[in-house]
Amino acid sequence: MRKVLLAALLFLSGCGLDVNSALPYKVLPGSIQPDRSLQGVEITVGSKDFTENILLGYLAEMALSAAGADVIDLTDLKGSQTARQALLNGEVDVTWEYTGTGWINYQGNELPVPGGEQAQYDATKKADLERFGVEWLAYSPLNDQYAFAVTEAYGEQHGLRTTSDLAAFLVQNPDQAVFCLETEFTSRQDGFPAAQRTYGFPATEVKNFGIGTIYSAVAGGTCPVGEVFTTDGRIAAQKLRVLEDDKKAFPQYNVAPTVRAEFLARYPQVRGPLEKVSAALTNDQMIELCRQVDVEGRDAGEVARDWMVSKGFIRTE
Repeated sequence: MRKVLLAALLFLSGCGLDVNSALPYKVLPGSIQPDRSLQGVEITVGSKDFTENILLGYLAEMALSAAGADVIDLTDLKGSQTARQALLNGEVDVTWEYTGTGWINYQGNELPVPGGEQAQYDATKKADLERFGVEWLAYSPLNDQYAFAVTEAYGEQHGLRTTSDLAAFLVQNPDQAVFCLETEFTSRQDGFPAAQRTYGFPATEVKNFGIGTIYSAVAGGTCPVGEVFTTDGRIAAQKLRVLEDDKKAFPQYNVAPTVRAEFLARYPQVRGPLEKVSAALTNDQMIELCRQVDVEGRDAGEVARDWMVSKGFIRTE
């Protein structure tokens, strides 16, 4: 039955991976040591379809493989909802999720939790376990927030440092209110609607792009303003200025491994390897990993493997 479900998921998502696709990189234990209780246990790891989340998927796969599990690679599922449903339905066992996404998109709340990262995590963790039976493992220092960006030259010319600056400028210059946005961001409640509620700026025109092309579109003048992820390595490469979310329209987005509660009850040993990796991640490190993939063109799996080796979590032959 599991293989049938996986095949159906892959067909619908169009992710192009084979059912029971093995981890494409051989890893050996480092500081993450084999656990006899995980030997031969089949664990499927999924991810969303953007660079950071794909990298996180590979990191989880390598950690679990070093711990002795038989890992199945289902990274690069198309969209947040596809990855989420795969976890809930049992097609995948582990995904990395963001606290703000969990709170707004999956729990249906409209406003972030005040009080910072811990408060947002605690509220999301409690709600997701109670409503959906999803366990959030310890959250990471990695906090990949939404933001708007302009070119450095455009920001300097118009005195734009914060999103409030942008809102005031666009009210006076509505012809400049042209946004390059990812399709999902345009409608999700923690995305563009949240920014418009908080800052009240107009949108003369919205142009939808894949997240990977927004950076070059803004740099090339297609849109004055674009949506970005704050940990994306293309920000510096394209000489973009990230505008501060000074009114905190966007939630905290600390990342954490998520698993079904029943899965964690059967295999509590997965917590250690996954939380070890999670604790070691930072924004600066993820910016560099994403830069290597998106700017240098390196393979995401190889970049993830090199980072795991550099941290001593795994060894390679």
